[in-house]
Amino acid sequence: MKRILIVSIVVLAGLAVVVRYAESVGTAAGVPQIVEQTGAPQLTQEHGQPSLTLSDSDVSGLSEIQVKEVALPGVLETTGQVTFDDRLVSTIISRVSGRLEDIRVSQWDTVHRSENILSLYSPDFMTAEAEYLEAVSGVKRASARGPADDAYGLTHEISNSSGDLKEAAIRKLLLLGLSNEDIANIREATPSRWMRAPITGIVVTKLALRGAQVNPGDQLFALATLQRVWITADIYEVDYSRVRVGQSLEAVTVSYPDQVFKGVVDKISPAVDPNAHVLSLRCEVENPDEKLKPQMLARVRIVTRPGSALVVPQEAVVFDDDAYYAFIKTAPNQFERREVAIGSWNDQGYARIVSGLSAGDNVMANSLKLNALWHEAKGESY
Repeated sequence: MKRILIVSIVVLAGLAVVVRYAESVGTAAGVPQIVEQTGAPQLTQEHGQPSLTLSDSDVSGLSEIQVKEVALPGVLETTGQVTFDDRLVSTIISRVSGRLEDIRVSQWDTVHRSENILSLYSPDFMTAEAEYLEAVSGVKRASARGPADDAYGLTHEISNSSGDLKEAAIRKLLLLGLSNEDIANIREATPSRWMRAPITGIVVTKLALRGAQVNPGDQLFALATLQRVWITADIYEVDYSRVRVGQSLEAVTVSYPDQVFKGVVDKISPAVDPNAHVLSLRCEVENPDEKLKPQMLARVRIVTRPGSALVVPQEAVVFDDDAYYAFIKTAPNQFERREVAIGSWNDQGYARIVSGLSAGDNVMANSLKLNALWHEAKGESY
């Protein structure tokens, strides 16, 4: 028995020597030693999704919030942009080939209906006016012939032919842009004609240059009135059922925060934007003082029926990598970073969630801190 004890002691001593030798050799050879780091954030896979695992010290101070479904009031708020009502926009184009001789208006000038805008020189005017004068003269000659001149029974036919030529000449002049008053005042054929404003409005586009050559179809001016404008706004797909044509609305701009502009929903886009999942609304808004200008931004409140929405505090959402994210607690000290779509923000500090979360989900309010730990676990700076 004493011999067995002595042998065991010798064996254990030998093993100790071997272990110390192996450790010294491993250290000398630069063999990396595995050192367990405690307290550092780690990323693990949970059900195929990356999950952030934190230590008790990192979790300390984090607060948890539940996603709530709240009732929406009978008002839908969105933002939009002011544009021209294209039904109140009129363009001036050249109907002949010619040269611009004189221009009396410039960009942003206010013009009145029938006001002279520019003088256009074109041989087409002279040719059409000469044809008209010849047709008028033919009608007068036919009318001057009495029954005695009708020996061959041709006076009536000649008179009808002259009348047809006159009507054709008048139609041609009308197509060239002359008014009935202009045609009645023609006494001699001239190559120059004044083009007039078709409506009372503002010159919003000026492409005409004095002395420039123009061709049929060339746009010279665009006039518009601001008595009524459009506001184009977007709503999310989830709100589509709450909006219909004819609903009344109010619009407010940063330029006139104390003035409310009244209008109605005029049209709803027939298609949904596949990227943002929004629909566009065309709102018709009265603008009697012409304070609303194109490209202005406006806040729109549409009177609609009540609805519901998912909301979370704004601090529960973080913007990173061109998207919004929220952190959901999946287990003690474990969190999932999930991409969410934001519908809107309100003045009370809440964000409306369109997709990515469900009612009852537990999200963390300290999204900025968790997002920094997420990047730290990935070995990235944030």
